[in-house]
Amino acid sequence: MSEQITSAEQLREIVGEPVRRAVTKQRDRLDDVDRAFIAASPFQMIATSDAHGRVDVSPKGDPAGSVLVLDDHTVVLPDRPGNRRVDGFLNILENPHVGLIFLVPRRHDTLRVNGTARLLLDPPYAERMRHRNHVPQLVLEVAVEEVFTHCAKAFLRSDLWKPEAWPADDLPSIADMAARTTDDMTVAQMEAYYTEENTRAIMYGTTPP
Repeated sequence: MSEQITSAEQLREIVGEPVRRAVTKQRDRLDDVDRAFIAASPFQMIATSDAHGRVDVSPKGDPAGSVLVLDDHTVVLPDRPGNRRVDGFLNILENPHVGLIFLVPRRHDTLRVNGTARLLLDPPYAERMRHRNHVPQLVLEVAVEEVFTHCAKAFLRSDLWKPEAWPADDLPSIADMAARTTDDMTVAQMEAYYTEENTRAIMYGTTPP
């Protein structure tokens, strides 16, 4: 039977202590290198949790440069049209603590930012986040509390940026997966709706995917 780890002391006995540079790399503000990494990132993941500790991780994507760095302690992400579930936003209303991971294509390292967030309506800098005539009405403004780079091991293990190592895509289509839980469209209608061409046509519009 497996033994459950229940204390930090037990965990440290197994994994050991972090090397010094893994501890000292953590900072409480953004510097010029962080700003450059964020400016190059077209994809982010945002972790949130509600008042009861239930966790959500939401992907966010936009052209590189869409995330604003207002100052050394503040980053802002635009809200783009989606399915309107807004799970992460609802969590933030209960618990403002968030964790962000910024990814850059072909880079194996990532940038991690932790802080507290708030939702703002029509902030004065929203126009700076315009893309394809979409100016975000809502933005997520994060007050930076911790920032550090994360090493390449996870990406090297996964071969995420190595096309020749990618598995064959023989998974069910998104339409087939959606059909398990909804009957408001036929599978054929959903297949037509979820094509890349159609999704690209509406992703900055008002029609929910």
